[in-house]
Amino acid sequence: MKNHEKIDILFEDEYICVINKPAGLLSVPNQGKGKSALTILEEIMRKKGTYSPKHRPLAVHRLDRETSGVMMFALTESAQKKIMDTWHQMVSERLYRAVAENPHNPKKLLPLSGLIDDDLAFNAYNVGFVPKKPYKENEFEKGKKEFKTVPARTNFTTILRGKTHTLFELSLDTGKKNQIRAHLASKGYPLAGDKNFRAKTDNFGRLCLHARTLEFTHPFTNQKMLFEVPEPAEWKAYVEKGDSQPAKPGWMSTKHGGMKKEKSFTLGPKRLSAKDKAHMNFIELGKRR
Repeated sequence: MKNHEKIDILFEDEYICVINKPAGLLSVPNQGKGKSALTILEEIMRKKGTYSPKHRPLAVHRLDRETSGVMMFALTESAQKKIMDTWHQMVSERLYRAVAENPHNPKKLLPLSGLIDDDLAFNAYNVGFVPKKPYKENEFEKGKKEFKTVPARTNFTTILRGKTHTLFELSLDTGKKNQIRAHLASKGYPLAGDKNFRAKTDNFGRLCLHARTLEFTHPFTNQKMLFEVPEPAEWKAYVEKGDSQPAKPGWMSTKHGGMKKEKSFTLGPKRLSAKDKAHMNFIELGKRR
């Protein structure tokens, strides 16, 4: 079922709702405000007359705002509790597809498949990253503080490796915020369109990360359920061809064949809005302090 609010409802019964979330839309409201997949689903249910305080969408997992793809909501509090309590048992497969820039150094290419098992830390703007390790004692003497980290494990398989980009399939052993983005960037593979991790290319005007597959056992009917929404077909064609766009006036080519705007000189630093800060990577923010 498709509606004017630009979310696809893939499945709905009295217990759960599975949707295809577009890129650029929050999964749940930020501080209780703003448009999100949850609030749009609420509006749809109100219009259909199926919404009530006891029958409404409730979050059981999230996708980053910039990530598109399959996600599930519970529709009752009892369904939410059962899903969250048994998530790792009921969900049998959760796959992502991503387009990432290749490392500058060909010797640092990842193998065709493997596991990235690096802990994550989070900066003041709640952006996840992989801190360098091991820490040296003299680093603390110089005023560098230790990061609190959480375990994170990402499995990856190379679907297609091109001259400038790679198409990956990924699954998560742990579901931490920014996990795929931070893990691949730490290996020299920032996702295309990811400003937070210094991506040089943005051919699609969005982060190239898509939650493709969600397979699980229904929490009440015990039926095996599989939902799959392929990533944009243009991603594969882009990786096959490589990024070799010619430079335009006011733009300069990147090392990966993409383009970025040339820097202009100003008399002083631009005052940043909260939105600007949210889209800057933590290194850039540190340089402006």
